[in-house]
Amino acid sequence: MDFNFFKKIDFYKLLSDQANKTQEGLGALLEFINNPNQDNGNRVSQLEEEADEIRRILIDDLNRTFVTPIDREDIFSLSRSVDDVIDYAETTVEEMLVLDIKPDAHIKQTVEILFEASKSIANAVKNIKEHPGVCIEHIIKAKKSEHKIERLYRQALAELFSTNDVIKILKTREVYRHLSNAADRVASAADVISDILVKNA
Repeated sequence: MDFNFFKKIDFYKLLSDQANKTQEGLGALLEFINNPNQDNGNRVSQLEEEADEIRRILIDDLNRTFVTPIDREDIFSLSRSVDDVIDYAETTVEEMLVLDIKPDAHIKQTVEILFEASKSIANAVKNIKEHPGVCIEHIIKAKKSEHKIERLYRQALAELFSTNDVIKILKTREVYRHLSNAADRVASAADVISDILVKNA
């Protein structure tokens, strides 16, 4: 493998591009939830593929770069967590279309919060290098969003299991789980960003 000893890679920009594409993907997920059809679902898949391409370039550059501006493990972990968020957005769409699940109030509210959380992560990543104080504010917002979603998740499950429709319970629980997992990955991304700030203070 050839190392890019003399080529300067802007990993901050690559991470920011990936986070922005993920935010765009969560915006598309919100559009799908508000108007669930195949075209809107395809848009989420398209953005997930575009985010994957950014990540592939980032990882390739990471593997061929000897010196990185921040810990290479942190770059990899942050990219992976952000990637997981949009992956869960795509699987949410797939489950809803295949299983013919209609968005309920819990799903809609959760996706709205997830979209705001993705904006917080994108803004945090954008400000890592130049504005750490602003970055911290967005990290806090992202973590608060994750806590809100976890509370909603528990409430949604309690309401779902109060019904007697076993098929609906099994199908809908999967969608709730995907969204909860996406929120977990938001929290993981926020934690990595916090680590980066501490290491580079």
